[in-house]
Amino acid sequence: MNERLKICMVSQSGVLKDAMKSLDESALEIALVIGAEAQLEGVITDGDIRRAFLHHGATLESPLDPFIQRKFVSVSQQEGRAEVIDLMQARRIEQIPILDEGGKLVGIHLLHELLGRLPRPNWAVIMAGGKGTRLRPLTENVPKPMIPVAGRPILERLVLHVVSCGIENIFLSVNYLGEKVEAHFGDGSRFGCKIEYLRETEPLGTGGPLSLLPSKPIDPIFVMNGDLISQMNIGSMLQFHEKEGNEVTIGVREYCHTVPFGCSVIEDRKVTEFREKPVLREMVNTGIYVIQPNLLNRIPASEMFPITNLFEDCLQTGAAVGAYEIEEDWVDVGQRDQLQLARQGYVD
Repeated sequence: MNERLKICMVSQSGVLKDAMKSLDESALEIALVIGAEAQLEGVITDGDIRRAFLHHGATLESPLDPFIQRKFVSVSQQEGRAEVIDLMQARRIEQIPILDEGGKLVGIHLLHELLGRLPRPNWAVIMAGGKGTRLRPLTENVPKPMIPVAGRPILERLVLHVVSCGIENIFLSVNYLGEKVEAHFGDGSRFGCKIEYLRETEPLGTGGPLSLLPSKPIDPIFVMNGDLISQMNIGSMLQFHEKEGNEVTIGVREYCHTVPFGCSVIEDRKVTEFREKPVLREMVNTGIYVIQPNLLNRIPASEMFPITNLFEDCLQTGAAVGAYEIEEDWVDVGQRDQLQLARQGYVD
């Protein structure tokens, strides 16, 4: 058990002075009350102690027990990071104790640690307007980014991950069944961010929605497709983009395909070599990008515009287009087999 957790713990048989000392030393605004056999009996906060003094005439030496909050929120060791963040934000709490199967205290989650470091000034744009025709009938009544994986919509996982990396200003491009996306996310406050919507009256492709941004930001824009599952390091990609001096940075990943047959190398109608089930390797576009704000001027307003057209234009005009290799797990769930893979193997 780490030292910080020990400082947070007070005995159920203690007095209010013990809880005050714990709160002062830990600076976590919560004390965890431990009973017999190391069971977590409840919690006590600064507010609980103030109310004990003001409304109940308690003193520093008053028993702790009458003022314990016995109805508290906790999570198991198996709860994933995204679920914990969602629960904390929904209940507006910044600390959640972690219990083992027997109800014993084993740790504590702190919201500021789960969300990561200081906020980043960058905007994030997530493309969530596609129809998902390849996933029908799953997408007949549910927009593709809202298909659940392990009990949570794909788009929600993306939003929580973006927020956890410090980006608090998020734009969601919506079209097909966009009202369901907006109903779920609202203004984003439940997810620790500010969410605005780029509403496509007609499909604008993977790049066109960027023309709907209300203004031009100062900092590089993080852009990603809304049908991805990945825990890639957004901060690292932004740093790479800046260090390399790129106009565009494209997230890439190695894709390997094993040819299921023996192959022959032929030159001048003669076989010169045999290759048994060779592996083909390519660096594929992951649908994750960082772009400089000035490039928004190259995107036509309210027109279908694949974002790759912007990249081609950059190459033709000599603008720096960088490649950032994504080494973390990455799944594009736009096809049924990939969705099944994500549902079978996704781990927070």
